[in-house]
Amino acid sequence: MAQDDTFTNPIVASAADPWVYKHTDGYYYFMCTRGSRLELTRSTNLTGLAEGRKQTIWTPEPCGPYSSNLWAPEIHYLNNKWYIYYTANDGGGDESRRICVLENDRANPLDGEWTWKGALQTPVPGLDGTVLHMKDQLYFLYAGYGHYPDYGSAVYIMRMTNPWTLTGEQTLLTAPTLEWEKQGGMAINEGPVTLRRNGRVFLIYSASTTWSEDYALGMLTMDEAADPMLAESWTKTMEPVFRKSVENGVYATGHNSFTKSPDDQEDWIVFHALPAPGADTKHRATRIQKFGWNPDGTPDFGIPYGDTHALKVPSGE
Repeated sequence: MAQDDTFTNPIVASAADPWVYKHTDGYYYFMCTRGSRLELTRSTNLTGLAEGRKQTIWTPEPCGPYSSNLWAPEIHYLNNKWYIYYTANDGGGDESRRICVLENDRANPLDGEWTWKGALQTPVPGLDGTVLHMKDQLYFLYAGYGHYPDYGSAVYIMRMTNPWTLTGEQTLLTAPTLEWEKQGGMAINEGPVTLRRNGRVFLIYSASTTWSEDYALGMLTMDEAADPMLAESWTKTMEPVFRKSVENGVYATGHNSFTKSPDDQEDWIVFHALPAPGADTKHRATRIQKFGWNPDGTPDFGIPYGDTHALKVPSGE
C-alpha cells in the first residue's frame, strides 16, 4: 500500500462536535463548535477537511439572547435549501440555551447570505438539534434539559411543519438511566443523530459528560415502518455501541455524525475524542473511521484506532 493511501487520526485538531454532510455536488461540508461564530468548511475529500475552504458564515450580534456559546452546528439540505441548526444562549446558564436556525437558498452554501429564521420553540431549554426526514415529514430531535432532579439532559423528538417551525407535543425517547450514561458527575443523553439502513432507523446519541473519559455512544433502534413519535417504537441498546480504548489511547469518544466515502461505497463515522483521561475539552479533536454492519443488520462501529494507526483512505478518495 502506497504511503499516501493511508492517513492517521485526528484529522482536525481542536474541533469538537464534528458534523460532516456529503452533498450531491460531491463536496463535504464540515462544521464544529467554534464558540463565538459559525464556520463552514467545504472539502473535496474526508481526510483533507482541515485544508478545505473555510468561511465564517455567521457571527452573532453582541449581547443578544443567542450571542454566546455557539455549539454543535449542523448543516442540512432540506426542501432545496440549506439550513444550519446550532445551539446558543445569552452567556448565562442552561435555562437560556436554545437551538437556532439559519437558511441559505444558494447552490453553494459558502455563497450568498444566511438568513436568521429564529430560535426553535422547544418546550424545554436544550441543545444539539438535528433533523430526521421520513415519509415526507420532518422530525426534530434534540437534547432537552427538562426538569428532572436525577439527570441533566434527555433526547426528545417533535414534528416540524417546516425546517424552522415545531408543532405539537414532544416525546421523550431516551433518558440517562444506565450507569455508563452517568459518568463525569452528570447523567447525560445528548447529540442525537440518525442512521438509516436495512429497513431500520438507528438513533445514535452521546452519553455521560463530554469531559469524562467515559463519554460514549448509545443507540436506539426503530423499524422504518413505525411511528418515530411513539416511544415504544424505539428499542434501547443496554451497552455503549462505541466507547474509549485505553489500549489505543483514545478517550471520550462521542458527539458524532455519519457520512459516506467519495464513491458512496463505504460508511464512515465522524466523532471527537480526547487524547488522555482528564484532558481539557479544548483538546477534543475530530476523528474519522470506516464502520461495518453486523449480521443482524445493526451498525458495527468497532473500536477507536490510535494516533499511530495507519488507516486506509476512504474509497474513491
